Amino acid sequence: MRLPFLNRQKEMERIEESIRSESAELIVVYGRRRLGKTRLLRRVVNQNDIYFMADRSEKAIQLNAMAVEIGRIVPSFDQVEYSTWQALFSTLNSRVEKHLCLVLDEFPYLVQSAPELPSVIQKVVDSPDNKISLVLCGSSQRMMQGFVLDSSAPLYGRATEVVKIRPMKASWASKALGLRGISAVEAYSVWGGVPRYWELASRFPDLETAIKGLVFDPDGILHNEPFGLLLDDMRGLAQSHSLLFLIANGHHRLSKISSRLGKNASSLTRPLTNLIELGYLKRELPFGESLKSTKRTLYMLIDPFLIFWYRFVQKNRSLLEQDLVDEVYAEFEKAFPQHVSGVWEELARNSVSALRIADISWKPAQRWWGKGKDGREMEIDVVAESFDGCHLLLGEAKWEQNSDLNSIKIKLMQNAENLPFVKDKKLTFAYWLKSIDKSSFPDSLIYLPNDIIVPPE
Repeated sequence: MRLPFLNRQKEMERIEESIRSESAELIVVYGRRRLGKTRLLRRVVNQNDIYFMADRSEKAIQLNAMAVEIGRIVPSFDQVEYSTWQALFSTLNSRVEKHLCLVLDEFPYLVQSAPELPSVIQKVVDSPDNKISLVLCGSSQRMMQGFVLDSSAPLYGRATEVVKIRPMKASWASKALGLRGISAVEAYSVWGGVPRYWELASRFPDLETAIKGLVFDPDGILHNEPFGLLLDDMRGLAQSHSLLFLIANGHHRLSKISSRLGKNASSLTRPLTNLIELGYLKRELPFGESLKSTKRTLYMLIDPFLIFWYRFVQKNRSLLEQDLVDEVYAEFEKAFPQHVSGVWEELARNSVSALRIADISWKPAQRWWGKGKDGREMEIDVVAESFDGCHLLLGEAKWEQNSDLNSIKIKLMQNAENLPFVKDKKLTFAYWLKSIDKSSFPDSLIYLPNDIIVPPE
């Protein structure tokens, strides 16, 4: 089943505004695979635009294929054989009488067979007579950033629009899969914000059969998914693969990661930074602290699917290769609530700015951990400051059936009194719970799955 096109209105408007401009533009669209870049571009282009999907063929084959596609718009263009990209672009520019849009999807594949192509495009873009607007799109974030954002690259500073396609929010996953409440949170904790994963999962009757068929089955489409992602962006897989595995499985401090790998911590700084720049990792700091003020940095995976895969697939690859899918799933079921709990905490923090809790505008929420005023180690799931600086929000997120809210409230208020940074702030307390009868606690700010994952209209 093919899902309807969802969201991406902002990205579409930015791209359309550029390519419909009266002047020739250079637009760059990039992001990891499976996010719907190609489908987005196909919605943007019209019948008078030229769309070309590159592959890993040799240069001569790609030149001929593009000439054929251009011939659909420019009569007899493909009747000539082009030996270089320079010749093709020069001929195209001389043949068109008015502004033309050319979309080059999977642009890195073209460059792999023709390293001179970025320099050729630089000349095209810099020409005062250029009538071609170019859209360059690719899934290799490293290469796309290198073509455009690196100060030594031929195309540096020439793009008029750079659009990074990111994973979608949980509310869109809820809409795509037709799920609400607890089921929506559980599904998002597996598939994350990747539309293609939702589309594949929608073909199955439930989450269990989707996980077994797509991910646990050695022949499943997503069984080796992280390897494809990393191959797009990394020269070598081993180190990045190991870093993601360790972090997903609880090794969040640089000292622990380096100890497990038997490497000097300083040698891991660059690989970790690369993974952060590519959107796979983030540095998490306690609320109110910065990289300059604290060494308590934790490295965390961002994508729920990658966390799920490294926890439950990578650790069980040998068993899954022996077709023990049902047995692995039985063990996975026991650990799944704990996995969902971590995703639920992140959803709770992400919801704060949108909820306008207690009719107050809040800045993005963070977690806080550290020693209280009495020297005791503490942790609070949700901490946010109001935009006016007068209020502080403290919250707890629990993924358990029928939480004991009274106990949670008492502990949170005790922790609040022990916090070292409260000072003169006015405190607001809130609770993100899996399930509870809210009517029994009319004076408490309680948020359930249906409150924070609301499918868009």
